[in-house]
Amino acid sequence: MRLKVVLLLTLGAALLASGQEMKQAEELYQRTDYEGSLKVLRSMSKPDAAAYCLMGQNYLMTGDYKKATDVLQKAVDAQPHSSEYYLWLGRAWGRRAETSSPFTAPMSASKARQFFERSVELDPNNLEAMSDLFDYYLEAPGFLGGGMDKAAQLAERMARLNPAEYHFAQAQIAERRKEFNTAEEQLRRAVQLAPRQVGRVIELARYLAKQGKDRESEAMFAEAEKIAPNNPRVMFWRAATYVQEKRNLGEAQNLLKRYMQSELTPDDPPRSEAEKLLKKAIGA
Repeated sequence: MRLKVVLLLTLGAALLASGQEMKQAEELYQRTDYEGSLKVLRSMSKPDAAAYCLMGQNYLMTGDYKKATDVLQKAVDAQPHSSEYYLWLGRAWGRRAETSSPFTAPMSASKARQFFERSVELDPNNLEAMSDLFDYYLEAPGFLGGGMDKAAQLAERMARLNPAEYHFAQAQIAERRKEFNTAEEQLRRAVQLAPRQVGRVIELARYLAKQGKDRESEAMFAEAEKIAPNNPRVMFWRAATYVQEKRNLGEAQNLLKRYMQSELTPDDPPRSEAEKLLKKAIGA
């Protein structure tokens, strides 16, 4: 009995320590300290599926896509019914496809599609997985399993989950078909359905700038700033729009400098992208 109690206490202490390590690693990841998060995760004696997934996310964010796919595969192997793990594995293979040679990219892209499809199959309500699969269908050629028809069918499934996301998807389809007025209408509808979601407003502002409607674009960026003052994503995409359009380059430089000094999350564009934009703005 005494030995059993000692074993239980030892096991409990190990589980508590593991939980504390995971919490610390997650906090570091959310602060974009990916190397710090990895250091904690690598120190774990027996990482579980969640630890492997977080490790893969860190590798993905640091650009080590090979290691990302390796450890995310371990997460999927350990918990094969997790829609979330398949989603991240698909994202890692997608990045490998984007950065691979023309000879290996098709295989990596096909793996990404398969894992996105599996993620949606496991959880038909996983909107992030549906959105990533939609992007794949929209971007990839038919011989890699993509296609406009597949994208359109998937968009219809989004309608019941998130009407704003559905209209955003419809806008992307319309833009591909060069139905630019329809695309704008769909983006405006998405904003109407989710008026407090700053991302929707940013998407509309960027699209209006692409269509040469600078005044309307500025109004939408101002609205985004009003909804979320000092939001890093507003700064980044406003600056990116200025650099792309080659206007307000001084303001773009100020916005990018502020962005790089802001507290970012993994959902924000990396500082390295802001640095590239800043160089373009200075050199333009």
